Amino acid sequence: MHLKSEAGRLVIAANRSQSISVVTPNFNMASYLVQTVESVLSNLCPGDEYFVIDGDSKDDSVDVIKRYESRLTGWVSEPDRGHADALAKGFSKATGDVLCWINSGDLLLPGALDAARRVLAETSADMIFGDDLYADEEGRVLFFSRGYVRDLKDAMLYGGWTPLQDACFWTRTLYEQVGGINPKLKQAVDYDLFLRMAMQGTTRYVPLTFSVFRRHGGQKSIAAADAYRVEREAIRKRQLAQVPEPALRKVIRQAWHGLAIRWRVHVQQRRWRRPDLVGRPMSELRCGQLWPSPRTA
Repeated sequence: MHLKSEAGRLVIAANRSQSISVVTPNFNMASYLVQTVESVLSNLCPGDEYFVIDGDSKDDSVDVIKRYESRLTGWVSEPDRGHADALAKGFSKATGDVLCWINSGDLLLPGALDAARRVLAETSADMIFGDDLYADEEGRVLFFSRGYVRDLKDAMLYGGWTPLQDACFWTRTLYEQVGGINPKLKQAVDYDLFLRMAMQGTTRYVPLTFSVFRRHGGQKSIAAADAYRVEREAIRKRQLAQVPEPALRKVIRQAWHGLAIRWRVHVQQRRWRRPDLVGRPMSELRCGQLWPSPRTA
């Protein structure tokens, strides 16, 4: 088990000593659920777990879930208090060494879970975060999204940045240490959890593309973007108030990291573009290092 570099690419030797538990929350997303479930199931190894938590969907979601029932570790379909409640319910059932979640509509790329478990074992990090691809409703790549930041804790606490949720993996030990998902949240569930874990654990960026984030009209992050920002800011300010630093230093650091995040989003992301991937079916791709691009490698 080791990390090494070959021709500028990250190569990860095999190690399957850590079990992974994956949770998929779902509500009325039957049209995308099949691809999500199949992407997770194709990644699982013996000892891994997969839970699908449905919020009493009124479409064909339960029929889809039942089609895969024999291959799932567990599933439920019952009314809940929303996305965060469903996630909390799923992770409460998990016994794996490593945890992650993949929303209905999104996909894990082939090899993603093996890559995640290997990096976590090699680096002894408590949480890793990487890159993903954005795809349209038909499953064709829109763009490559690099998840790199130098310091996750500072980028989140002072800059309000959120890592790519579908490309994050963390230990169950850290999850339990921070108190897990807050089931009362409505929007910024990922920001809240990842910030608390970044504050207490060892995090590491990994230059691997683990997943595909699919854009579609019913998406929570699209339909409730403003509400997400409001809840995220309330969480950030509450956490920031607990940091024992002089007020002026906090103001300076927020200004600095705010500028750094804007630079990252509006300038650096252009440098990280992979136009050669645009339009490709996500079914053709697998977990791997997509940056640097072939033109700059």
